[in-house]
Amino acid sequence: MPVPSELQAFWCAAQAANPAIDAARFYEAFAFGDSERMADELAQLVLAGTKRATASLAWTYEVEHKPRPQAGDLSIVTLASGRPVCIIETTAVDVVPFDEVTEDFAATEGEDDGTLASWRRGHAAFFARDCARIGREPHPRMEVLCERFRVVYQPDGAGVHDPGRGPA
Repeated sequence: MPVPSELQAFWCAAQAANPAIDAARFYEAFAFGDSERMADELAQLVLAGTKRATASLAWTYEVEHKPRPQAGDLSIVTLASGRPVCIIETTAVDVVPFDEVTEDFAATEGEDDGTLASWRRGHAAFFARDCARIGREPHPRMEVLCERFRVVYQPDGAGVHDPGRGPA
């Protein structure tokens, strides 16, 4: 998949700063979550170094006919508005049943209080919304992609304040 044209300038700036950023490794541009507020809050956690992982349903990739992320993939993280804030590199992807996600992974994902209990609460609700969207029923054994990543490019002054939307 090519880098979207509206993000080419951001990608080129990243390549100038980090020659390891190669367009052949581009996977996608995306905002985390399923709401504007969630997208901006999670992007801030990534920029702060708190969020170093993300989880998604295996079913979503099947329904959307999209390849699963792999180690080495590069993705542009955006705010809900579409403004890019950083580039992440996928470092590992493990597929596990929802009820086998570990405390370590929950902490690495960096959301809420970082505990497995809060991860399960938040992700059960998020995955239920995703299941409703794709016509599936959530259950404790549904496969979850546990993706770990690292930030490989973050421009100076990157943050979630989007001048077009006011304070986040």
